[in-house]
Amino acid sequence: MRAVIQRVKLASVEIDGMQHAAIGSGLLVLLGITQQDTAEDAEWLVSKILQMRIFSDHEGKMNLSVQDISGEILVVSQFTLFAQVKKGNRPSFIQAAKPEHAIPLYELFIEKCGSTGLKVKSGQFGADMQVKLANDGPVTICIDTQRKE
Repeated sequence: MRAVIQRVKLASVEIDGMQHAAIGSGLLVLLGITQQDTAEDAEWLVSKILQMRIFSDHEGKMNLSVQDISGEILVVSQFTLFAQVKKGNRPSFIQAAKPEHAIPLYELFIEKCGSTGLKVKSGQFGADMQVKLANDGPVTICIDTQRKE
């Protein structure tokens, strides 16, 4: 799994011109899944994201997690995170998992994030979505479960 995590003041997803989901202060997580990914990858990634200290404390230092601030999380599936651009100019997405493998892991990821009591919203898997956000900082972090970084 690969995730791009953005600390946001607000974020939303629109589908067919209608707002599908919106959050206030918290994290926007763009999530890509490969055929090799497992439930253990989802659990490791959720744990890492929820404990990541990227929110400012009272001294202005990044010392608090999304859990510490009772932030919100918006999860959006994004197969393009596994684009390969080695050959030619048209990206290949062959590494991205097929829906029958990816959807259960995407739903598990959302469920695990929500099991903490945080407010978690999501996009719609496979939909053409417009994502709007106010990146806070900006703070943007990439995590890959295969490399554990």
